[in-house]
Amino acid sequence: MVIRAFYHIVGLLFTLTVQAGPQIEHWVTDNGGRVFFVSAPDLPMLDVKVVFNAGSAQDRALPGTALLTNAMLSEGASGKSSDDIAAAFEDVGANFGNSAKRDMAVLSLRTLTQDHALKTSLQTMKTVLSKPDFPQAAFERLQKQVLLVLQAEKQSPSAIASRAFYSSIYGNHPYGYMPAGNNDVVPNLNVKILKKFYHQFYVANNATVVLVGAIDKAQAKIIAEQLLSALPAGESASPINPVMELVAEKVVVIEHPSQQTHIMMGQPGISRDDPDYFALYVGNHIIGGSGLVSRLSNEIREKRGLSYSTYSYFRPMLQSGPYQFGLQTRNDQAQEALEVMRSTLNLFITEGPSDAELTAAKQNITGGFALRVDSNSKIANYLAMIGFYGLPLDYLETFKGNVSMVTVEQIKDAYLRRVHPDKMVTVMVGGKAK
Repeated sequence: MVIRAFYHIVGLLFTLTVQAGPQIEHWVTDNGGRVFFVSAPDLPMLDVKVVFNAGSAQDRALPGTALLTNAMLSEGASGKSSDDIAAAFEDVGANFGNSAKRDMAVLSLRTLTQDHALKTSLQTMKTVLSKPDFPQAAFERLQKQVLLVLQAEKQSPSAIASRAFYSSIYGNHPYGYMPAGNNDVVPNLNVKILKKFYHQFYVANNATVVLVGAIDKAQAKIIAEQLLSALPAGESASPINPVMELVAEKVVVIEHPSQQTHIMMGQPGISRDDPDYFALYVGNHIIGGSGLVSRLSNEIREKRGLSYSTYSYFRPMLQSGPYQFGLQTRNDQAQEALEVMRSTLNLFITEGPSDAELTAAKQNITGGFALRVDSNSKIANYLAMIGFYGLPLDYLETFKGNVSMVTVEQIKDAYLRRVHPDKMVTVMVGGKAK
């Protein structure tokens, strides 16, 4: 309890004023793991992330494999049960987590840097990472949990819409499948399949290690080597195929007994290293990415009261992630809300933003940037992104400058070339209008 209270207090007290950005150091371990390190000596804490190119995009014909493989790592390792593992972290006040998304699978740790706590938590993380047991009973329990989630999705309009949205945009591309898999495949997965996935993708050459905290570079090198030393060098995951652009508009209407209609509209957007990233990012902030002060919110919520909130965002990934628009509205207002969303986007593409809108967007983005990197854990998240996607080491240092240099003309040009309203997928899930 004392350690937890300490975490809470320092979390409230710790702020980081970013001028030139944190100093990122990078090297490669003896067996091929990429390491990204920031020394943050103000607090006796260390944040660790080990990221693998082992997300659901690597599932291929077996959706759900990456998610279950990652979930199984902490269910038993080197003869220790999941309770033993949890207790080992708990006893030294460390927080451990693991997750899998479309592009990546992650193991994360937050620990004190006091000798006993650091040694115990790192050794336990290494055991989970390199010696998972894949116990059959745990697999069957997790498999049932995933199947229950898939069953519950059938009652959720937003989940139904999201699944249909990704499937309609990406088809048979790996991004078209949900990380949780589907009812056709998940029941047929087994421990043998998960072990094969683990041995292929949880290897040093496919790993990115992130360290942020009160250690020096010499300590960081020892820790990174320690974490990956028991993993084989292996090979990096093969690149997934590029995403094909849509060739025509597609509208998917799914009836569901709900009072509101969930609308999602979009198309393939950008990859994380896209040269148009900043122009599109700032432009989207104006049209729908800035919450209640965006154009979409003004037209749909403020002027017409059609929806409490509406949004748009780019989700850049290794390949082109979606450019997605969305809202919820009463069934009898769904068509009107959709038309306003479309017309607002069309006008923005045609005319671009005003000078005043661009100035406000830049001030909002750059003014709030310090809050995005005001803790070790947030910096660690950015380092994981920089390392995994191969972004420049000065990404954080140059972020505000790149935003500030965006012009109205650049936004107009990028939107005209990259966003195609006549080739959007639109998904509508809800009840019939009375």
